[in-house]
Amino acid sequence: MIAVIRIRGRVGVRKEIEDTLKMLKLHRKHHCVLLNLTDSIRGMLHKVKDYVTWGEISEDVLKKLIRKRGRKIGNKRLNEKEAEEIYKELVNAKDQPSKILKKYNVKPVFRLTPPSKGFKKSIKQHYPKGELGYRGENINELLERMI
Repeated sequence: MIAVIRIRGRVGVRKEIEDTLKMLKLHRKHHCVLLNLTDSIRGMLHKVKDYVTWGEISEDVLKKLIRKRGRKIGNKRLNEKEAEEIYKELVNAKDQPSKILKKYNVKPVFRLTPPSKGFKKSIKQHYPKGELGYRGENINELLERMI
């Protein structure tokens, strides 16, 4: 399972890229979605690589993300029991995470804060010099700072 975070905003984005970001449910800056990596998702990520960053999410960061940033419809927080239930199903499932979250009436998008201690000097360059693109396991460090 991968986590995809939108880093750059909406101004000056080409229509086809904006449409791809909408299909990924990344409507605003600092929004995060969970996805299973398929060929179609990989192609979409390649198209929007100049606006997002992504990588494999670890289980402990996933648990923290669901507990602290998971919201039900109506912007209500999840309690401990619900968060644990959703976490267990996400870890064991082969289905898309958005379907599992929808089953529990949880929003598929996690709204994050800007990272503590900020981004690197150059946001517009690709990882490791900047913030954009594929970053593998290092996405967990960024998520920790944004949760």
